[in-house]
Amino acid sequence: MSLAAMMAETPTLDWITDPALVRQKSRDFFWYSPVLKRQLNRVTGEAVVAVRSEAEVIAVLGAAHTHGVAVTARGAGTGNYGQAMPLAGGVVLDLSGLDQVVWCKPGVVRAQAGVKLIDLDAQTRQAVGGELRFHPSTKRTATIGGFIAGGSSGIGSTTYGILREPGNILGLRVITCEAEPRVLELRGDDVQQVNHAYGTNGIITEVELPLAPVWEWMDLVVAFPTLGAAAGFADAICRMDGVAKKLACVIAAPVAQDHFKNLGAAVPPGQSIALMMIAEPFMDLMPAIIAGHGGTELHRIASDDAPVPLYEHSWNHTTLQALKTDKSITYLQTLFPAPDHLALVAKMEAIFGDEVPIHLEFVRFGGAVCCFGLQLVRFTTEERLAEIIAIHEAAGAPIFNPHTFTLEEGGMKRVDARQLEFKRAADPKGLLNPGKMIAWDDPDWQPGRPQSVHLYETDYAAPAELLD
Repeated sequence: MSLAAMMAETPTLDWITDPALVRQKSRDFFWYSPVLKRQLNRVTGEAVVAVRSEAEVIAVLGAAHTHGVAVTARGAGTGNYGQAMPLAGGVVLDLSGLDQVVWCKPGVVRAQAGVKLIDLDAQTRQAVGGELRFHPSTKRTATIGGFIAGGSSGIGSTTYGILREPGNILGLRVITCEAEPRVLELRGDDVQQVNHAYGTNGIITEVELPLAPVWEWMDLVVAFPTLGAAAGFADAICRMDGVAKKLACVIAAPVAQDHFKNLGAAVPPGQSIALMMIAEPFMDLMPAIIAGHGGTELHRIASDDAPVPLYEHSWNHTTLQALKTDKSITYLQTLFPAPDHLALVAKMEAIFGDEVPIHLEFVRFGGAVCCFGLQLVRFTTEERLAEIIAIHEAAGAPIFNPHTFTLEEGGMKRVDARQLEFKRAADPKGLLNPGKMIAWDDPDWQPGRPQSVHLYETDYAAPAELLD
């Protein structure tokens, strides 16, 4: 590997070699996990290259292939599992400069990978009266390419499911890492070859997505005497196909009271809450539905008028809000599958109590209403964390493990043969985000088999995390 030779071959690119800046661009929100914090805290690249055009991406990948330099793609660095952290050092490819909307028309938008989600949403609303179907809780900072490469669901999944649902991604433009990089246009089911692949088998430069109709969204907070009542309310709203909704989040007591600076004081002691985003025309239905489930409305405001968006208390932001006041907390990512998801949630609540405070996000998954758990965990040891995960999985609640940085261990616990085959063709030297796809080194990998991944060694000791 010769980074110096690669840089000499591409002298007109925007190279960053200042160690402090490189370290900053080599990190994401991996420290949500105490396991990943122990494993990845010293990881850093050797240089950052900030690209402004697809031609520059092609130049970087061609030079990387020639000189054998690892390349790890990065958007805004809002991922939680070390997706954008360069385990093998090399170059961090900063794609945030690809920040243009290519075109938009009624129902569809095409944008470069580095466009921030909040900017993309604003432009489509103004231009064609459409909004993103769903987005992560990091909408104000995340990029669309980063969301596709590293995310899977979010605010809006109550209606539209997850990114892997057919139709949620219409097209992807991808650059290969070869001697002469190819520009590929993936459409239809072929987009799944690089969707949620952490940039391990191609660099996404453009994304084409369907849009949803624009509504005036209302933030609604409802308190309930029990977690079960709050969950039943959210589940019922998600089954009302005539009601436009974007968020149905349930959080057990005392999480909001202890950790939500903007909402906690309004929540009665001992009560769990539902955080909802409902389209304004349907708000007249809410009082009767709330009363029927034994709830009390605490707060409503137009989402655009909220000083802090309600969605920044949901999904992974729930964990972030808790970490601001208690850095010992971590979290899980769980599927409570239909049709018995509410009973399974109640079972886990009974087993773990306050050790694993419940946080649920109601979604459509494979066409059925169910919920994902992003439960908080009062962390003690890695051994106990593993026990908690094992108990959930034995009960029928699969864990998408947020305490690992590999695709297979953090996802569906299997090798994705299509993504592996695509990597063999698009990245024959295995230079793209090495260490994140187990199947590249071990195509016969099975869950439970230990992995040994080389981490690039440096003398870097990470600074304290900023949680503001």
